[in-house]
Amino acid sequence: MWVPDAATDLWALRDHVGSYLSEDDVLLSARAEAERSGCVPLGPDAGAGLRFLAATIGARAVVEIGTGTGVSGLWLLRGMASDGTLTSIDIDPEHQRAARAAFLAAGYGPANLRLINGLALEVLPRLTDAGYDLVFVDAGPAQYPRYLEEAVRLLRDGGIVVFAGALGAGIVDPEATDPGTVGLREVGRLVRDDDRLVPVLLPLGDGLLAALKAPTS
Repeated sequence: MWVPDAATDLWALRDHVGSYLSEDDVLLSARAEAERSGCVPLGPDAGAGLRFLAATIGARAVVEIGTGTGVSGLWLLRGMASDGTLTSIDIDPEHQRAARAAFLAAGYGPANLRLINGLALEVLPRLTDAGYDLVFVDAGPAQYPRYLEEAVRLLRDGGIVVFAGALGAGIVDPEATDPGTVGLREVGRLVRDDDRLVPVLLPLGDGLLAALKAPTS
C-alpha cells in the first residue's frame, strides 16, 4: 500500500480531495464574484462536505450565517430536500444580491430562499426554537461561541451545526491570541465538552467543526 512520506505528498492528497468534485458554471461564477468582492468562500472539498451533511439528514430547514456571494449556500441547497428553505443572514446587501442571482441562476426559486440582511446576533433570536435541521456558520469567528448558543437552541434533535474555518492558521499556534483564534479555540472546547452534542472535526478546506444535537430521550 502506498503511504505518503513527505509534506509534498500530503499537499497532493489535499489537492486531490479538493478537486474530487468539480464545480459547475454557476458555482464557478459565484466563486469569481466572491474574489472580486473580497470574500473568502469555502473550497469545493468543504462545500461537498456541507452538501453531504445536509443530504444525510434530509435537511429541509437550514440557517446559514454569512451568505457571502452564495458559494456555500449553493452547496447546501444541493444537499437539501427539493422543497427545503435556506435562511441566510448577512450584513452586506451587495453580497446578498450576488448570492440571490447565483441561487436563481441555479434554479432555486423564492420558496427555497429567505435572505435576511442584518446582524446575525440580532436576527437569530427571532428564529424558531428547534425549527431547523442544520445551522452553518461562516462569519467572524470571534463570535462563534455566541453563535453556538443560538444554534443549539435552533436545532431540532438530530440536527447538525457546522462551523467553517475550524483549522484556521492560528489555531495551533499557542502564541496567537487574536479574537478570531480565541473564538475558534473556545467554540472547539464548548462543542467537545457539551454532552448534548456529538462532535467531529473534519479536515476539509480550512476545517469544518460539526456536531449533531443528540436526542434528549
